[in-house]
Amino acid sequence: MKSVGVAIVSFNTRDLLAACLESLQACSLPLQIVVVDNASADGSATLVRNRFPQAALIEAGRNLGFAAATNLAICTLRREHSALEYVLLLNPDTIVCEGAIESLVAFLDAHPRVGIVAPRLLNPDGTLQPAAFRFPTLAMTLLDLFPPGEALPGRLYNSWWHGRYPQEQSGDAPFPIDHPLGACMLVRCAVIDQVGLLDEGYFMYVEEVDWCYRVRRAGWAIWQTPAARVVHVGGAATSQFRARMLVALYASRLRFFRKHYGERAARLHTAIIRAGMLRLMLRAWRDYAARVIGRDELRSQLWAYGSVLRL
Repeated sequence: MKSVGVAIVSFNTRDLLAACLESLQACSLPLQIVVVDNASADGSATLVRNRFPQAALIEAGRNLGFAAATNLAICTLRREHSALEYVLLLNPDTIVCEGAIESLVAFLDAHPRVGIVAPRLLNPDGTLQPAAFRFPTLAMTLLDLFPPGEALPGRLYNSWWHGRYPQEQSGDAPFPIDHPLGACMLVRCAVIDQVGLLDEGYFMYVEEVDWCYRVRRAGWAIWQTPAARVVHVGGAATSQFRARMLVALYASRLRFFRKHYGERAARLHTAIIRAGMLRLMLRAWRDYAARVIGRDELRSQLWAYGSVLRL
């Protein structure tokens, strides 16, 4: 029976991490689990050490960011378990439904040219969570900052132009995608050998998009298989520093455009972002004037939008 490596990066998500690790116990395949703790202050490391001794714990001592911490977990898994064929990247704010990992492994076993497979993600209330996306485009940047239904026609929200896949809404058949949401994805070790690890130039966000872009360029396919189901809370770690994470998001997106699409596309991307940030700043002042938000929230939003403008 083949074993699967599991790489988890935690940052102040103790209770969610406990639920995640507990859900893995239902898997019928042998799992080699590595948890990298990015200097959590909530006892996450103690939890893993005391309640889940089967998981290898690495205490980073500082916040390495998602990409660097995930790379550390992958390298540890492959060094200590050289026969691994697959590594599962898993967020700590997930609950893996019974049979999900087995379904992901079976899919890769049956499709040798698929390099990455991801599950269908569900919200905690059981509703569908979008988890299959096209690679970023200028149109998607525009739609993110001038949201359908608010500044543009609402029918664009779940459309192809907004990076969505209609197959995710219409059935349970597996389908090819550009990239999944990085909360859960099973990766062939052969893919890692060919394209390398995550780009640690991304501190937070877009690192999985960059990785999948490189994987696709190397000739591998990426699929979602709805037979595998994973519940994802979403934003449990990043919501702790919302303003800073907004800046990190746009810094990462700009890095992706410059790295893969060239300087001209990056300039157009930047122009859309500047217009969008100015719109958001005006909206923040409007909300403050209407007493929808307070002074502290206004300052936080203006700092974030101004910081993005300075990128």
